[in-house]
Amino acid sequence: MTSLPTSATRRLPIFYGWVVVGVAFVTMAVGVNARTAFSLLFPPILAEFHWGRGVTAGAFSFGFLVSAVLGPGLGKLMDRYGPRVVMELGIASMAAGLMLATFVTAPWQLYLTLGVLVGSGSVCLGYTGQSLFLPHWFVRRRGLALSLAFSGVGIGSIVLLPWLGSLIGAMGWRGACWVLSVLVLALLAPLNLLLRRKPEELGLAPDGDDASLEATAAKRHGAVVDPAWVATDWTLTRALRTARFWWISAGYFTALFAWYAVQVHQTKYLTEIGFGASDAAWALGFVSLAGIPGQIALGHLSDRIGREWVWTIGCLGFVLTYVALLLLRETPSPALLYLMVAAQGVLGYGLTSVIGAIPAEIFEGRHYGTIFGMLMLTAIPGGAVGPWLTGLLHDTTGSYRAAWWVAIACSLLSPVAIWCAAPRKVRRVAGRAG
Repeated sequence: MTSLPTSATRRLPIFYGWVVVGVAFVTMAVGVNARTAFSLLFPPILAEFHWGRGVTAGAFSFGFLVSAVLGPGLGKLMDRYGPRVVMELGIASMAAGLMLATFVTAPWQLYLTLGVLVGSGSVCLGYTGQSLFLPHWFVRRRGLALSLAFSGVGIGSIVLLPWLGSLIGAMGWRGACWVLSVLVLALLAPLNLLLRRKPEELGLAPDGDDASLEATAAKRHGAVVDPAWVATDWTLTRALRTARFWWISAGYFTALFAWYAVQVHQTKYLTEIGFGASDAAWALGFVSLAGIPGQIALGHLSDRIGREWVWTIGCLGFVLTYVALLLLRETPSPALLYLMVAAQGVLGYGLTSVIGAIPAEIFEGRHYGTIFGMLMLTAIPGGAVGPWLTGLLHDTTGSYRAAWWVAIACSLLSPVAIWCAAPRKVRRVAGRAG
């Protein structure tokens, strides 16, 4: 693409990077929560068809695994065509899945629509798709920018999910799917036409700097710790041969294990140990609400002290979460419940603020999308294994105690892996680049 005229270029640095963040914020608010809405559609679908819970819920799990398999291909698509193509494909897939779900009469159709099509759309519009290009737009404020974009998920859960619940009550689950599909198309399709893959396509540099200024290049060069590593043209094959790739994979796998194990099982656990259903639902909702300021604060902090430290803080949040869950069985007090919610939301959910920044600082380059896609293919299964193994351990032992200890171990191993990956030894963050 031809660079914009100089006068326009001088105006764009102030705004355009944050416009991209704003588009990502809205896209994730709708796209991620449209997939999360499966939990609201689940009861009326069961009531209508009387399928087994495992068979019905399996549509969500199947879509989750399919989205992981799509990661490498999605990365290649991003590297070749940029975010507009990827996002619009995701929007089309999600809208089609929601529309076609209204014609479901058999389980395989549910797996295809709300599972594969909605799941595939969500991986394009969600954390994976946004992390493929957003890091290119910021260097000094990368953590803050990503955390602001990803906080859209929390805002969307507060606004979209209650509204969708009322739609289901008024129109039924099929009518709600139609309305949600129209919202996805009407709002997200035109909005994502604003996107570009990199600021260089507009004659800009990251953080809104003027790409023509020599000071910009010098400033970015000053953040480099390992010039030889940064100068390497990182292809997927080269990345797979490095220990750093597999350390990141291990760190992400174990963190996603801990994240989804508690997210899926905490409501059932809280009701089993004596809390009311409304209290358990409140706890789940407020975790997302608490995650909004936590993500933003930790994202900004990561630009000052480093990605490893913030990843460690987030993982320690999950350690506190599981410790609180263990103590709640013996002492089911509101204070411990508040601690669990705060630790999981404010600290644990802060992991999302650096999940895109860590690999971007290590493998930034022409093939970053492909590398990140493969990385998520190896990491996302942790989010599928966590809930499954947690349920299996409960069925075997009759208690969640062993499962919570396994999750604590994963939460402690994850930051060790990220420190071994050591993004700080490739590039310094702005707060340490002096």
